[in-house]
Amino acid sequence: MRQLVLDTETTGLNARTGDRIIEIGCVELVNRRLTGNNLHFYVNPGRDSDPGALAVHGLTTEFLSDKPKFADIAAELRDFVAGAELIIHNAPFDVGFMDVEFGLVGMSGVKEVCAGVIDTLVQAKQMFPGKRNSLDALCDRFGISNAHRTLHGALLDSELLAEVYLAMTRGQESLVIDMLGEMPATGEGHAPRISLDDLQLPVLAASEEELSAHLAVLDDLDKAVKGTSVWRIETVIAVEVAAGP
Repeated sequence: MRQLVLDTETTGLNARTGDRIIEIGCVELVNRRLTGNNLHFYVNPGRDSDPGALAVHGLTTEFLSDKPKFADIAAELRDFVAGAELIIHNAPFDVGFMDVEFGLVGMSGVKEVCAGVIDTLVQAKQMFPGKRNSLDALCDRFGISNAHRTLHGALLDSELLAEVYLAMTRGQESLVIDMLGEMPATGEGHAPRISLDDLQLPVLAASEEELSAHLAVLDDLDKAVKGTSVWRIETVIAVEVAAGP
């Protein structure tokens, strides 16, 4: 599975009123592993950045003046993202800007080219309701160092988001796949590689006492968020699936 962690920097907040992309960074994951096959562009937007945006990214009009226009990099960008699943923090913002930029050069929108879009901000809000879920906050929560991040940059932010996404979504199934992938190849003195088809994982059902303790924890979470926690929603879905039609 090919995924691209993507981020943009822009001249302002609204693509519909003339703001433009000035930087794009894409970090490639294949089967949840960083490949190093990344893509990065600075883009000359043909206009100044708003003061607030400039304070965030630090990319001046002078610095961008000799960089390519979006029309010059559009085909390469489209070919790179084609068929991949995009992973973006606050996806509507970046996708909206890219759709406008592609539209200005007569190309189709992002979702018509890519396999899908994952919004890590939505995922984070479901996992940590009521908490701060900015990229910096998630880096702190998962112990990912961002000490070198003094200004926002599309490639750096994509690299950090890739680590955050892998930490957020690492489950038992990915752990097993990672372990199998690290096993030595077959040969004298090496253990044989195990096929996933032959792997039998035991399923241990919770006892009544454990279920009661679990429900008590969910009740506490509901009180903390003053509503229904995401874990109770996931529990209901799992019970319905197990019960069948």
